Amino acid sequence: MRRIIAAIPIGMTVLTSCSTVPSGPAVPGYVDTAEVIQAEPLYKQVQVARPVNECWIERVTYANQGHGAYAGPVAGGIIGGVLGNRLARGRGRTAMTVAGTLLGASVGHSLSAASYRPSRTANVRRCATVNRYEQRQHLVGYRVDYRYEGQTFTTRTRGHPGRFIRVRVNVDPVDGS
Repeated sequence: MRRIIAAIPIGMTVLTSCSTVPSGPAVPGYVDTAEVIQAEPLYKQVQVARPVNECWIERVTYANQGHGAYAGPVAGGIIGGVLGNRLARGRGRTAMTVAGTLLGASVGHSLSAASYRPSRTANVRRCATVNRYEQRQHLVGYRVDYRYEGQTFTTRTRGHPGRFIRVRVNVDPVDGS
């Protein structure tokens, strides 16, 4: 409990010393209000990108993949050669093997040609996102004409000031010498 009571005077000293520190340089003059005569909006041209999804139909040709283009004659030739070799006897065995190979290759070619699929054409929908650019006017502020003490002044503000605008009035003495 003694520690808490001892800390209170220290805390009070810090608070009072902080409150006496100046917050910054004083701005001379005083603030008053002036009547707004006109507030004209100021615009800047800006280019804005707007993404658009565009689609179109494209004609695409799919070629025959050619799988097995040589497989039929090769397989047929091997099978025909083996059969020709097995069926032949004696000196005609080589001739029969060659004839079986040729006949098998021919049959294999005929069978693979029968299963041949020509290339095909199809319509395919393609899409892409593209930017369309358009010009827009962006409000950047207001040109304000206002009257103070019978004189007209002009300034620029970020927002519309309304019927009145706050002005800082500063009076400097002019030395007569």
